[in-house]
Amino acid sequence: MSFFFQVEILAGKDKGKQGKVTQVFRHRNWVILEGLNTHYRYVGKTNNYRGSYIASEAPILVRDVALVDPSDRKPTEVDWKFTEEGDRVRVSLRTGRIIPKPVVERRDGIVPQQWKDGPKDTSPEDALEKTHVPSLKTLEEEVMEKLGIQETRRHRRSFWY
Repeated sequence: MSFFFQVEILAGKDKGKQGKVTQVFRHRNWVILEGLNTHYRYVGKTNNYRGSYIASEAPILVRDVALVDPSDRKPTEVDWKFTEEGDRVRVSLRTGRIIPKPVVERRDGIVPQQWKDGPKDTSPEDALEKTHVPSLKTLEEEVMEKLGIQETRRHRRSFWY
């Protein structure tokens, strides 16, 4: 899930820099920022190749970043409020302006809010239509009933342990 909203780092070696959030780990309260808080690793060394350095972003604690207010590009604290229409929005505590939520894009690149049904998509009415009729009969009994087979004998119960 990609988020792409601007934050500013409040602590650490990249303090004061702004970047886009690319990944969120909610269970650890971490965020990963694009191109910031990087560390370098030496990888790929073999007998006939000297290897190379690669840069990778390290996670940052959520408390060490602040959301950037788009009106003046400065970090701000955020409060959640309701609009007159009843929508829940983020509001900057410093300026009082609404900070729009980013458009969430799924891993396969589809944005749910911008999705339009095509001719081959199943309509919601068809998807919610109840087509299954529950029955207490076994599969064999249902097949025999549909084919019109009359059987008076009953199956002996078998137990599989």
